[in-house]
Amino acid sequence: MQHSSIRSRCLCHVSALLLTAAWAFLCAPVRADPAGVAVPGFWGAEARVAKPDLVGARVVRFLTDDEYPPLHFAGAGGEPGGFSVDLARAACTLLEMSCTIQVRRFDTLLDSLADRRGDVVAAAIPIRAALHERFSVTGPYHRTPARFVTRRAGLRAEEPFSPIFLSGRRVAVVRRTAHEAYLTAFFPQAMRVPFADIAQAQLALKEGEVDYLFADGLSLALWLNGAAAGDCCVFTGGPYLESRFFGEGVGFILRNDDTALRDALDYALQKLWENGTYTEIYLRYFPVSFY
Repeated sequence: MQHSSIRSRCLCHVSALLLTAAWAFLCAPVRADPAGVAVPGFWGAEARVAKPDLVGARVVRFLTDDEYPPLHFAGAGGEPGGFSVDLARAACTLLEMSCTIQVRRFDTLLDSLADRRGDVVAAAIPIRAALHERFSVTGPYHRTPARFVTRRAGLRAEEPFSPIFLSGRRVAVVRRTAHEAYLTAFFPQAMRVPFADIAQAQLALKEGEVDYLFADGLSLALWLNGAAAGDCCVFTGGPYLESRFFGEGVGFILRNDDTALRDALDYALQKLWENGTYTEIYLRYFPVSFY
């Protein structure tokens, strides 16, 4: 009887931790600009990187793709631009390092890096275990959280948003995605309503067929502030950044033998956060917060 009681208390404790974890994965620190837009940061003071010695450094060739706005795309004059590209340029300036930006097809970027046709990949390739096996990666400079959205008319402010709060509520999610898996694991009492694609899920929320939509925060931010949404809906709850489901984010990718350059870029990223340059670049491409 005593063992059964202890086991019961332990299970209750674990369940409570899981429920808390489902809504507590926030990115810290987060800085708000004067307009109130939340800007995520990934560099705490305890993770300070030493200033690198780049005497005699070579010209560093960054590789990117030009078909994934706002992280990387072709600018008005055809030159590569975007959040990742501008961050790479800022890092080179801070390090007083000569750099070039070369555009290649997205599916060839990692092979080009491995074949030494470039030195750093600055593109939206998620940091996952398989990537770590082949390459060295800086700390993340970008993560896209999962978020819930709901209709303005149905927004409930009377109690804190939590897994229990979603019990019995209809939540749209795209079928066979990390978002559906996360919803299943951490919000088991919610009524999942799977859709084939995000457009169908967005329409269902807008028309009141579901109470919430759970999906990628960046795509939701673009939708919420576009004509298609018609100002119908708003973010609520979150953000959710559980790396087991949504990855570690995006960082600069290098060959495993280029540790000095990786350390230099980690140092630059932290300094760009501290001096406000990261925030300036972030707001250039993400004026509407998805955090």
